[in-house]
Amino acid sequence: MITVERLSFTYPDGTKALRNVSLSIHSGESAGIIGANGAGKSTLVNHINGWLIPQSGSMTVDGIKCLKTNQETLRQKVGLVFQNPDDQLFMSSLFDDIMFGPDNLGIPREKSEAEAERLLREFGLWELREKPPSRLSQGQKRFAAFAGVLVMHPSVLVMDEPTSDLDPRNRKKLISLVSSLSSTKITVSHDLDFIWDTCRKVFIMNNGQIKAQGPAREILVNETLLEDNGLELPLRLQR
Repeated sequence: MITVERLSFTYPDGTKALRNVSLSIHSGESAGIIGANGAGKSTLVNHINGWLIPQSGSMTVDGIKCLKTNQETLRQKVGLVFQNPDDQLFMSSLFDDIMFGPDNLGIPREKSEAEAERLLREFGLWELREKPPSRLSQGQKRFAAFAGVLVMHPSVLVMDEPTSDLDPRNRKKLISLVSSLSSTKITVSHDLDFIWDTCRKVFIMNNGQIKAQGPAREILVNETLLEDNGLELPLRLQR
């Protein structure tokens, strides 16, 4: 379970990114965090795996507090798929990239190699395992980034704008993948149709605060609420 209590965070330039944010996400739940640019979404999820440490308030993941002394433990439990796959793929070959995380966590090589092969085959990337990631298409990079996180079996998966560079076919493939995962899933996205398809709960953020929360298919049909927070109805609901 993820519990956030009165979490606040201000960047060195004085930007108040989070203002007394409180929320809870149960184990195995799929939650979407939505809001206009600058609402504080990325700052919030960057606390979940310890990239940022609370300045006031608290955050816990499965009972582990987000503290500097717990950063390594949090990063083992929480997998973060960045908005830009190039921020995650930096080794000389795709296979080395997938193995980077398990090797650094000390996971037995034989076990992690077998899991890496399974994921790459599932994503149609096995034949590209020796290629430099820079030679892959954007869709291939996106699924490679997912493989590099899923190979470590995180109990929490955080996705930042996961559909931003996907064509319709790969977007549909990603929806199927995310829906099949049993881990706790948190999605930050402007793609409200993807949130509709993959999330059961939604939090709306604005100006560093949680402005609304509830079942996804109740929040996402509320046109007035969405517009008040700089958002629009999912495309499937627009006339």
